[in-house]
Amino acid sequence: MHTTETKDKLFSNLKTYFGYDTFRAQQKAIIETVLSKKDCLVIMPTGGGKSMCFQLPALSFEGVTLVISPLIALMKDQVDGLNANGISASYFNSSQSASEQDLIIERVIQADLKLLYVAPESLASLQNIINEKYISCVAIDEAHCISSWGHDFRPSYQQLGFLKGTLPNTPFIALTATADKATRTDIAKQLRIEHAQQFISSFDRENIELEVRPADNRISQIVKFINKTPNQSGIVYCLSRKTTEQLAKKLKTNGISAKAYHAGLNFEERSKVQESFIYDKTQVVCATVAFGMGIDKSNVRWVVHYNMPKNIEGYYQEIGRAGRDGLKSHALLFHSYADVIQLRNFASGASNEAFQIAKLDRMKQFSEATTCRRKILLSYFGELLAENCGNCDVCKNPPQFFDGTIFAQKILSAVYRLKQAEPIGTVIDVLRGSQNATVLDKGYNQLKTFGIGREIAYRDWQHLIIQLINQGFCEIAFHKNNVLRLTEFSNKVLFEGAKVSLTKPVHIPEPKVKERVKRKPKSTSKTRVKTVENSLFERLRQLRYKIALEEDIPAYLVFSDATLKEIERERPLSESDFLSISGVGQRKLEVYGDEFMAEILDFMGSKVNKPKKKATHLVTYELYKSGLSVEEISMERKLSTTTIYSHIAKLHSSGKAVNIHDFVSKTEIEAVRKAKQELDAPSALRPYYDYFNADLDYFKIRLALSVVDKN
Repeated sequence: MHTTETKDKLFSNLKTYFGYDTFRAQQKAIIETVLSKKDCLVIMPTGGGKSMCFQLPALSFEGVTLVISPLIALMKDQVDGLNANGISASYFNSSQSASEQDLIIERVIQADLKLLYVAPESLASLQNIINEKYISCVAIDEAHCISSWGHDFRPSYQQLGFLKGTLPNTPFIALTATADKATRTDIAKQLRIEHAQQFISSFDRENIELEVRPADNRISQIVKFINKTPNQSGIVYCLSRKTTEQLAKKLKTNGISAKAYHAGLNFEERSKVQESFIYDKTQVVCATVAFGMGIDKSNVRWVVHYNMPKNIEGYYQEIGRAGRDGLKSHALLFHSYADVIQLRNFASGASNEAFQIAKLDRMKQFSEATTCRRKILLSYFGELLAENCGNCDVCKNPPQFFDGTIFAQKILSAVYRLKQAEPIGTVIDVLRGSQNATVLDKGYNQLKTFGIGREIAYRDWQHLIIQLINQGFCEIAFHKNNVLRLTEFSNKVLFEGAKVSLTKPVHIPEPKVKERVKRKPKSTSKTRVKTVENSLFERLRQLRYKIALEEDIPAYLVFSDATLKEIERERPLSESDFLSISGVGQRKLEVYGDEFMAEILDFMGSKVNKPKKKATHLVTYELYKSGLSVEEISMERKLSTTTIYSHIAKLHSSGKAVNIHDFVSKTEIEAVRKAKQELDAPSALRPYYDYFNADLDYFKIRLALSVVDKN
């Protein structure tokens, strides 16, 4: 695995198939571990590049990489993206006919697939190929679903433990965006990969601005919020089906393209809403938490929580659906006490009620926090942030702080002397010198810290402890009866003289108030991108949308917003320059490059008072008229034959004198004519492309249709 040749191949495949020149943090180490046939547990935030960790090594394995995925929509989305990049991939699930499933199994046997996505419920139908003759790697996506400690436990995932016994020499890679310490341990145990190497990436999504507002006039606030970001996709999460429908209706009356999504809709209705959103036909989806895990849409610019989520894991997973492309995005949460009561009622009577309530309390504390919200999120997942983020509402409008170091030392000292074995309530009882049964029976009244905070009210100690948890100075071990534990930051306060800034609760004796802590916001939060009607980005976006409609794929599968932004900034006008853009691989250069470069030229020509440079397809036309073949034109212009063919298609469709039969045979034209009848004349080219099993190129389909449509 460590040969120069193999490493060169990795980087070559990364650029050729995915359009990237470099790996993101930890990706290369994870991929090399998988290729070394070792098991991995990968915790990486949404948009951090998890899929690349098994998709890229799949290209190097001889057999197929089996990907366990919880939702049909998620499978289809990922498979469409892989096929768009020129990688052979398919999915196997209950939505397919028996003959379709047989064909997929045959493709696995013939080594014609690199990746196969399957739901856990469908594994029984693949018994004949689940062996090491055909399976080279197993990837468990959304792995938190296997753990009862996780926020989205699914019983169907628990059957996956048998796979390691069946495939003992096959590398397993389990991946999820959200898993605390308890969940990570449980995932490895359930999958029987206890010795898997763990890769825990930073949970910090710096591009997402975090904001919490009181739940007053929510609909009015949401309408104003959306109108500040025209043409930008977003999701509004609600607790009830009724709220999703009412909100979608209100947004429509305000001129906003919105639809409701919830489990009460039938499968076909839900699929239509999801597809409309993915294809940029609907701007806003008002949804219950049932919506989102199947969304691989990279250009969601914002997420709003109409109601408070039941735990931080769910909140983090849902806001992660914004800004997957790394561009500036926004997460807005509305907080109300009514939501807390409703969620407590939901948890009442559950087998793990205390566990759910404890997690709900942490979510409530996050919503009411007066300290950097990103610090709270990161510390929850065991990642400690030394400085405030500068990109949340608390950092942008900081409250007054005081030097709370003495209070912090008292709290952490009590936790230490209680051997990190008691919950918040007992810690406070010890600090306040309470003479209750728990304290006396366990001899806590003999501790040095007993009664050192008698003068402070119970609720004020609680206020201070929550701040220490939020800042990462201690943590709640939910899987250990919610006991309070120290972190690596604790020693800095107890033994190294680190200072702690806290906000003042109501009843603490008057402390000396420090000046406001100010931190310059990061550059990502300084400006809001405005939509300009005739900007190059908007023209590229419209071109992307046109191509996506024609090929019947989501627009972000053509190019992401981040790639369009780079194209707008760099304005590449040659194949080599276009290929240097992040997100542009060889196949996308050949299929889309010409049209995008022509759009750039047209935009540049329209901005200056000078003759436009001749469009590249017209240069090809001059050479074609001189009698050169496609191959000769390709050599003359130093362009790929695929690009020249795309020029020919554009020339013919615009009415230029092109002999169609030089490029598409009469037999192929008749085949397209037959397909049009059988497919009921679809407007997009993708159904034809699929009909011919990718054996007939798009440009030939387009040319053949131009002949068929004239007759």
